Amino acid sequence: MLQIGGVDFRSRLMVGTGKYRTNAEMVEAISASGADVVTVAVRRVNLDRREESGILHHLPPEKFFLLSNTAGCYSADEAIRYARLAREAGFNDFVKLEVIGDQATLLPDTAGLLEATKVLVAEGFKVLAYTNDDLIMALRLEDAGAVAVMPLASPIGSGLGMINPYFIRTIKSRLSVPVIVDAGVGTASDACLVMEQGVDGILMNTALAEATDPVRMAHAMRLGVEAGRAAYLAGRMPRREVAIPSSPTTGMLD
Repeated sequence: MLQIGGVDFRSRLMVGTGKYRTNAEMVEAISASGADVVTVAVRRVNLDRREESGILHHLPPEKFFLLSNTAGCYSADEAIRYARLAREAGFNDFVKLEVIGDQATLLPDTAGLLEATKVLVAEGFKVLAYTNDDLIMALRLEDAGAVAVMPLASPIGSGLGMINPYFIRTIKSRLSVPVIVDAGVGTASDACLVMEQGVDGILMNTALAEATDPVRMAHAMRLGVEAGRAAYLAGRMPRREVAIPSSPTTGMLD
């Protein structure tokens, strides 16, 4: 089980809800992923669950753990405001906190993120903080009270996979709170490689929604996350620059 902020989750794969062609396709893909946690961009969706055209109508909270996020916020004040709005609209105390610093790259504004984390934690929110693959900022976010830190694998929506595995491993080795890699995973092999670094989970959206077959890709991502986690726990063989025989060299027949 993966525990975040005192809540246990079966799946280490978390998924978003944006960019799908239809709500039906979104629901089918989410189900195929096996994810417990589903993120909802508060600023970009209709918060009225009664509206059948809105995504919340199709995501019953008794089936999915709905995690509000502050996607599209470019300042600490904006992110704080939308986190509060989500809670008032009936979401739980958990929030995936994003403060974007640059419109072209969508890279985080880490100073604003840290500021917003401190404010929201003081108000009782359980903050999952989306940040760069920066150890120092990750440590500061943990010190500020974040219940999970979410370093990017590569820029949002890029599908480039994990650019800096060393930084991801280092963040995981130094933090006590869960480390959930967010953004940049493009396919199942990317997910497997990320999980092999020992992180606690992955959050993804575009890789599913923009796949030719989102449902099949969601299933593949589920298997990739499970395989990567199992491989990490199993412990891989050491890398060597020389060949080593697979079979014994003693007791051979002449």
